[in-house]
This record gives sequence, C-alpha cells and structure tokens, in this order.
Amino acid sequence: MATAFFSPTFTLRNSTSIPQSRRRSCLVRSSQASVAVETPSSSTTDLLLQVKDLSAVIAESKQPILKGVNLTVRHGEVHAVMGKNGSGKSTFAKVLAGHPDYEVTGGSVLYKGLDLLEMEPEERATAGLFMSFQSPVEIPGVSNIDFLNMAYNARRRKLGLPELGPIEFYGYVAPKLELVNMKIDFLNRNVNEGFSGGEKKRNEILQLAVLGAEFSILDEIDSGLDVDALQDVAKAVNGILTSKNSVLMITHYLRLLEFIKPTYIHVMENGRIVKTGDITIAKVLEKEGYKAIS
Repeated sequence: MATAFFSPTFTLRNSTSIPQSRRRSCLVRSSQASVAVETPSSSTTDLLLQVKDLSAVIAESKQPILKGVNLTVRHGEVHAVMGKNGSGKSTFAKVLAGHPDYEVTGGSVLYKGLDLLEMEPEERATAGLFMSFQSPVEIPGVSNIDFLNMAYNARRRKLGLPELGPIEFYGYVAPKLELVNMKIDFLNRNVNEGFSGGEKKRNEILQLAVLGAEFSILDEIDSGLDVDALQDVAKAVNGILTSKNSVLMITHYLRLLEFIKPTYIHVMENGRIVKTGDITIAKVLEKEGYKAIS
C-alpha cells in the first residue's frame, strides 16, 4: 500500500514487479524543444527533487503526454501545478510515483540525489515519496489501522528502525486523528470502504501524517470537498509541513492555494511547464482563465 510515493493503495493494487522496459525505455531525448522553467536558487545542497527534460508516453498506446518537463523542488517548499484538463498534470504526478501505465522516454529525475526513474514504486515510497489520489480506492477487509501499521513499518525497516507492534502503533497514530478531524473509531473501518469524499481525502492526509514522507504529491485533494472539509484537509497539510519536507499540489482552484500557501505556482500546457511564478498567477487564472497565460 505504501509505496515510497507513499500511497499504500498503489502498492496493494500493483504489487507485481514492473518491467524495466516500462519503467524506463531507452531514454532517448525528445526531439521536440522543451521549455525549461527552473525555480531560482544559488545552492544545490537543499535540493530534494530535480526534474530535467522529462518526457513520457502512455505505455500501451505510446501517445506522448509529457514533452520536456523541468522542475526543481527544495526542502521546505510548496509547489502548485495548474493547467487545463489534459495538459499533463496528473500524468506528471503518476510518472514521479512510478505508475506502470506510463513509460518514460527521455529526461532525468533525481530525488535526494538518487535516480528516481530506476527505482520501483515501492522503493520510491519507502524512500519518502508519497502520492495521494484524486479518487482513492476501497480496500475491503483491511482496516485503516492495520493498513497504516503495515505501511509505517515498511518505512521504518527502510530507515533501519525497529518495527512497532499493534499497541505501540496505536499510541503513535491515535493523536494524529485530531490533525484530520476524525474520530478514533475511524481506525477500525476498512480502508475507504463506504467513506464520503471528504473522509477519503482526510484518510489520504492521515496516511501522509503517519508515514512522515519527505516529498508529497497531492493530486487534486480539493476535488469534491465542501468548504469545511477543505479547511480540515488544508489545516492537516499545513500541520505536517516543516523545513525538511516538501509538497507538490495539483489543483484547478485558487481556493486551495489560499489555505495552503505555495512557494511557487507552475502552469502546464501541452505536456510542459510554460510559466512559473507566485500566487498572482492563480489569481489571474481565476479572473481571466488560461487564455491570459497562453
């Protein structure tokens, strides 16, 4: 379940090994010119993620989706990615997580100085990468507490730490429910089974809080949430932000960015990041739409 992009749901659904050819095809550089948009910095010591000229296709159809994405994320930063439907936002997130439906055809991704593209999804998760999904799947027969305990212990094994037994883990996870405004009996419910949209999103953030991921990818966590639920989710995300971890959020709406303040906002178009700036970009998009950027 917890894959280093730390969404244990992905691991349970995709526990088989991903062929090397799917994870990374020949890595021939895209023949199309990429638009390089780098966030400013004078130091490389605090780099967490560095994406250069990343290109990818749908594995089955070979349809190009990413066409030269460039992005630099440092510790303690919050990045938001916006763009029209079909611009490549969710594909970018899934490629970083190691989703088998996509094949990398060019570029490179370094995560904490390591070649992310050579890591299996489970390795990415245990290395501290987490991804929350737009529509988390239900896992009948698996309780939240068992699921979280399994994922948390996988992370501890990676770090060379002793695993926590059920009683110890309960003491660790119970206080974190307050962060996402959930009651204690939530832990005994099956993962996402019969959950409302808001409960599913809260559950994703609870996973993030428990696992202590260093790089979190949040794919439209605001989708389908009312104002109260959005505030709860945003408060939880803000509560786990430190100078050592970073967040990449995908969203269509300014309202999320008013609760979770971004360091940078990036606009994707046709598989590339074409503009980077501050929250002013989101305000322009809210008033004028993407024609103002294009």
